[in-house]
Amino acid sequence: MFSRYKLHYKTNLILAIPVVISQLGHTLVHMADSIIVGHFAGTISLAAVSLVNSIFTVMMVIGIGISYGLTPLIAQEDGKRNFRECGKLLANSLFINVLTGFLLFVVIYFGLLLSIDHLGQAPEVVAEARPYLGLLGISIIPLMVFMTFKQFAEGLGFTKQAMVISIAGNVINVILGVIFVKGLFGVESMGVAGVGWSTLIDRTLMAIVMGIYIVRSAHFKAYIKNFAIRRISKIRSFKILKIGGPVAMQYAFEVSAFSGAAIIIGTIGAAHQAAHQVAINLAAITYMMASGISAAATIKTGNSFGRKDFKELRLSANSNYHIVIAFMMFTALLFVSLNQFLPLLYTTDKTVVMIASQLLIIAGLFQLFDGTQVVGLGILRGVGDVNVPTLITFIAYWIIGLPVAYFLGISLSLGANGVWFGLTIGLLISSLLLFLRYRHMVKKFKLGV
Repeated sequence: MFSRYKLHYKTNLILAIPVVISQLGHTLVHMADSIIVGHFAGTISLAAVSLVNSIFTVMMVIGIGISYGLTPLIAQEDGKRNFRECGKLLANSLFINVLTGFLLFVVIYFGLLLSIDHLGQAPEVVAEARPYLGLLGISIIPLMVFMTFKQFAEGLGFTKQAMVISIAGNVINVILGVIFVKGLFGVESMGVAGVGWSTLIDRTLMAIVMGIYIVRSAHFKAYIKNFAIRRISKIRSFKILKIGGPVAMQYAFEVSAFSGAAIIIGTIGAAHQAAHQVAINLAAITYMMASGISAAATIKTGNSFGRKDFKELRLSANSNYHIVIAFMMFTALLFVSLNQFLPLLYTTDKTVVMIASQLLIIAGLFQLFDGTQVVGLGILRGVGDVNVPTLITFIAYWIIGLPVAYFLGISLSLGANGVWFGLTIGLLISSLLLFLRYRHMVKKFKLGV
């Protein structure tokens, strides 16, 4: 089997590793925020970051999901060598994503900020959460610009550039975050708001640099000849939204379930909420890395689908399943073996560390399901199959996962552990159903239906 898939392992990893690192950048921003606040501002501030991230992440993944509508279309057109269409798609995607960024900002600033008082959270946590949420709301606009150019480049197989920019952006975010939160070099201490400012500055710089790279690089000259505002059309915009909209909902259903879990856990107490933030932040790191493998799967699947090479599509897709299973088994082992140590990266509060260490053992259990379900989504996205997977994610997380989490955690008084066991069940169901859907699609292509 190894000799059969060896070439696919190699090509997929070469494509995936830069995407993994780039995808990881989104989570590392929030990880850096949590670590800086946890060490320099205390448990209440860390709970505030948990509350905000649980809310904001839903908005962020909706935006990211919509931006993903461009990638398979670019990969398919590149497979057909239709360069002119790629530039037109880029123009339409930029328009859609900037508009989406402004709409999400309005929802955050004029909706979530007004409703945050009514979530049953501790008043002192809410007070610190407000300014941080407002600044993250503004940052979603430059983030959407960055995602447009990033998805365009990755759809063409250029994955290293976004990786480099993401790494540089995270370094800037950490440096500015420490300066603003702690109050160094004459800057007044800003508390939690400090990491909000550092994130906003970081995302703005990343958008500018990524845009300049795409416009000026010789790699894309043939592709962006038709990149112009006048190229915006209803037909192309609909094609992008037809994929990006359901993808956004897929991510939103999963992430909002985890956000709902954070709010449920927040009703138990600030220490439990802070512990949830620590554990979910670590789990999100491995998830985003698996999401990078998924993004690479979308690109390779889209290329093969565009060429109608269904044998190559199946072999490449299978190899991505193998890669993510091996990777998530490794991270599960790390979580279980280092469950007492990893929470200390975020805080020295003994209660928070104790609760988080228990949650990390459960996180180790759901690593495999989390990785396989996101790769399944990526493969199906590459062939344009997004509606049925969206229904699957809704059922798995909102009809089954979250209600079971509430029942185990609150009704049976199992606390945060019970909530996480419920989420694990949702991931298991999603992973299984998406794999069955992938097998159905492979059979469909083979029969020429």
